[in-house]
Amino acid sequence: METYLGTTLQEDRLAPNQRTETLRQPSPRGGLQRATPDGGTSRHALLHVTTRRATEFVDITDRLAAIVATCGLRARLINIQTLHTTTGIVVNEHEPLLLTDFESTLEQAAPAGSCYHHDDLSVRTVNLTPDERINGHAHCRALLLPVSACLNVVNGRLLLGRWQRVFLVELDGPRERMLSLMVFGEMVCTADLDLETSRSGGGGE
Repeated sequence: METYLGTTLQEDRLAPNQRTETLRQPSPRGGLQRATPDGGTSRHALLHVTTRRATEFVDITDRLAAIVATCGLRARLINIQTLHTTTGIVVNEHEPLLLTDFESTLEQAAPAGSCYHHDDLSVRTVNLTPDERINGHAHCRALLLPVSACLNVVNGRLLLGRWQRVFLVELDGPRERMLSLMVFGEMVCTADLDLETSRSGGGGE
């Protein structure tokens, strides 16, 4: 288990090669609680994802739902942002053949075998690293995808259409990836929790 900015990362039993985040409750000195202009609060978490293929659509919907459920807020919105220039965030259907079509579309848009100035290390002088990857095609594909998605939360659950799922799109894998999540909502006071428990029939012996 590791901690980053008050966010606890735990092993995810539902996804063996990934981890899920449980947001800590705010400390008396503030912790993760942040005031928003409308008097609400926000929580932040970092979601780590290990990808396995060069191009991959990783379904993160269930992990986002878990974040919403454990954030300690009456959530209204969750914003998901990738922190990498060769990934994207999309909302679409999780159907295997369709995902193959998506990959084919990206390959047609920016073929991996084409020549890219970004990959010419004999003339390139900016943002070079010792383990520089040949990934001009991945950057060009990322140009076509959004880097974030903002989703509504209603009655404690992500509001998604029947077939909608949230994907991290890997364009230069396999890699270790990180997403920044912000959950916005209002604090749940003790009286609210007692009322909800009473309505649900809980709290009895």
